[in-house]
Amino acid sequence: MVPFRRIVSAALTFGLALYGARAGADTPARSLPSALTIHIKDFRFSPTPATIHVGDRVTFVNDDDEAHTATAIDRTFDSEGLDTSQTWQHVFAKPGVYKYFCELHPYMTATIVVERSAT
Repeated sequence: MVPFRRIVSAALTFGLALYGARAGADTPARSLPSALTIHIKDFRFSPTPATIHVGDRVTFVNDDDEAHTATAIDRTFDSEGLDTSQTWQHVFAKPGVYKYFCELHPYMTATIVVERSAT
């Protein structure tokens, strides 16, 4: 017979694994190559404005001591909270001008220009 404590431990481990898989659904388990890396430092996004092409992957890196988000004004993307040293990636599928901000510090704003692919 399996001890009750072992069953509870296994259930908790499984539950936490499922939660971790869902919590990180927007962030790949491993970083994929990016066309652009945007750093968040000193309450600023850099570079801004930034220009990329349709299909490019952008990595946002929080290099600050405070938590931040990268959230589109129109809500087409949202990193949710990024703690110090955390990263989040987003692929831009449509051309356009994407204005974004930090939900925790709304005065932090930036722009990404997504151009049609050259091919």
